[in-house]
Amino acid sequence: MDFGLVLQTDPPASRVISLMKRAERNGFTYGWTFDSCVLWQEPFVIYSQILANTQKLTVGPMVTNPGTRTWEVTASTFATLNDMYGNRTVCGIGRGDSAMRVAGRKPNTLARISEAMKVIRALGSGQEADLGGGTVIRFPWAKEDAHLPVWMAAYGPKALKMTGEEADGFILQLADPFLTEWMVKAVKDAAVAAGRDPSDVTICVAAPAYVTEDDSPEALAHARDQCRWFGGMVGNHVADLVSKYGSDSGMVPHELTDYIKAREGYDYSHHGRADNPDTAFVPDEIVDRFCVIGPVEKHVEKMKALRELGVDQFAVYDMHDAQERVIDAYGSAVIPALRAG
Repeated sequence: MDFGLVLQTDPPASRVISLMKRAERNGFTYGWTFDSCVLWQEPFVIYSQILANTQKLTVGPMVTNPGTRTWEVTASTFATLNDMYGNRTVCGIGRGDSAMRVAGRKPNTLARISEAMKVIRALGSGQEADLGGGTVIRFPWAKEDAHLPVWMAAYGPKALKMTGEEADGFILQLADPFLTEWMVKAVKDAAVAAGRDPSDVTICVAAPAYVTEDDSPEALAHARDQCRWFGGMVGNHVADLVSKYGSDSGMVPHELTDYIKAREGYDYSHHGRADNPDTAFVPDEIVDRFCVIGPVEKHVEKMKALRELGVDQFAVYDMHDAQERVIDAYGSAVIPALRAG
């Protein structure tokens, strides 16, 4: 099982780079960042420095989208980084929640994501791609061994189906075992129906992790408050699903949708932050299910449960008041326990 670290690109960029270096020293193999150009600094500039200051870390956005950059620019950026540092990037892609809405645009359609994935993967892997209207291009400078995997973030039934049919990896932004099992099955079933080997789709679960000294009520309450923002962030996507499919259609599990009934709105200026005031509607039960909190042994237990469900990577959202402590705890205890068996 691989482990990744997920950060926002808050200034100074030097801290983002430092935390990624710390993660690699602790056994993490992936470094991810948000990609929302209004709220945070430009991640691809920072990736170049992360790659220059690490040896093996694979980096990428969790997630970019097909609306904020033209697809050939996105592909060229990845291909340039891979040419410089040796195929050490991955393109996480999704509809673009904060990136599009903060700029006054609607998130992208699945059809647009499908088209973009094909173009970005092909160009980033040194192949030809049709940009539309008969314009076929290829990067003449791309090396023969160029390779760019594209992983798709998804929650809803149509997005999960498309992920299984087309993506190299599946990004699921929650760590609830029941929902993980349900969604991984949907992705793998779609892969099989499309004639693909389901094992070719890498499964990545991403969620906040907060390691406590013990499981006292006080320690757990603080951990929950530090991670409650995540339920608000996921709630944005869930609200879209409820709007599209309804709350009683059977298309989306109640275990995912019920908790947003008390949701009243969302201010993106606090997006992904522990002090987000728009997440009071998120109950403790959702924090416990969607996140990973408690003493080290609880983290090991949940990681093993996720691995049994077919999860290939757990990516730690590290947005709270214990960033270094969580990285170090995973490096000293959690990652070794998973590699030991």
